[in-house]
Amino acid sequence: MKNTLRQVFHSPKFVAGFVIFVAILLTLIIYPLFNPGNPLEQIGVGTFAKPGTYVSLYDATKTKTETLRLPDAEEKRLAARLSSEDRVAMVEWFNVMNISVEGLDIEDTDSLLELWRQNYDPSVRPKGMTSAKINYYKRLNNQINEIGGTDSVIIADYDDEGNLTQSMTISTNDYVNTKNVANVKTLPLGTDNFGRDVLKEIVSATGTSIRIGLIAGIVATIIGLTFGLLAGYVGGVVDDIIMFITNIFTVIPSFVLLILITYSLGQEQRGAAVVATVIGFTSWTWTARSVRSQVISLRNRDHVNLSKLSGHSLIRIVLMDILPYIASYVVMAFILQVSSGILAEAQLSLLGLGPKTTQVPTLGLMMNWAMLYSAHTNGSWWAYFPVILVITLISFSLNLMNTGLDQVFNPTLRD
Repeated sequence: MKNTLRQVFHSPKFVAGFVIFVAILLTLIIYPLFNPGNPLEQIGVGTFAKPGTYVSLYDATKTKTETLRLPDAEEKRLAARLSSEDRVAMVEWFNVMNISVEGLDIEDTDSLLELWRQNYDPSVRPKGMTSAKINYYKRLNNQINEIGGTDSVIIADYDDEGNLTQSMTISTNDYVNTKNVANVKTLPLGTDNFGRDVLKEIVSATGTSIRIGLIAGIVATIIGLTFGLLAGYVGGVVDDIIMFITNIFTVIPSFVLLILITYSLGQEQRGAAVVATVIGFTSWTWTARSVRSQVISLRNRDHVNLSKLSGHSLIRIVLMDILPYIASYVVMAFILQVSSGILAEAQLSLLGLGPKTTQVPTLGLMMNWAMLYSAHTNGSWWAYFPVILVITLISFSLNLMNTGLDQVFNPTLRD
């Protein structure tokens, strides 16, 4: 056993994958300790905020937090928040609505905003304009209203008696040194379309997706291992029945079957554990086939025949004389099932068939939210690119571990 573990941890590929996966797990454990709270709590203004956004937290009751974005100087806020693409899009809307833009300079921010505020109506649906484009203009209008806001931000602090009192105000035209604000918070990955901290959300979503992958992997491996052991060792009618069931699941594409089952469950019943179980239930077939072929090659070995002659039961022979010889293969199959489970959840959630959105975030749900609110078309890369990167790192680490184990236990692949 020790020699086997030594060989495993001497495999560069396994070690690399193991280090990446452990680093992800440690992040999931450590980050919530320093950033507690609900990952689905809205802390921004409800629009995509760029990475590095500052928010100031106010907590009078210590149970409910109101969050406001700290203002900057008016000129810099306009330049940072109203891009050249937004300006061109505003002119396009004017043209669609037959509003004259003759003599308008899109670089003249004041004139452009004045014309927009006079004519834009969020209830109007221009003929021929897609829903995605209409939603884009609504978000742009919310952003413009925020830019033009004149309300001051109130900075509050607790007095000697423990009451929250106003200590100062910050005008929209003031520069702010955020280091002087005691309760300021920086959002390294900004906020999503709901104004939620993307970094906190992605850490929680990664943990949920890994749990889904583990549950799916356990379910698929147990079903596949059980059927594979019975079909391979017993043979005969039992083998025929099991392979008939396996072939049925193989003929029907597993993802199509997964979609049908999850859709039939309904949104309210689709918790993370339920979705993981369904994924595992539809992805065991290749494990069963592979285990069966391994067991067939082992069932007539001398030690197995000797165990039969000794009168040992079927369960004892399978568990004590066959299973240990394919244990390494089962571990590799489990690792691949975990990776497949995480990817399957992401695919389901992109179709709107993932876990309930009101409970916990998953990597797939974050991709779904980013797609629904057109993050990929309006340049809000921080809402989806980190999710893709995390999914890639998890799958890459698990596949590296599997490849390393394969090189250790498969003599034909050794150098």
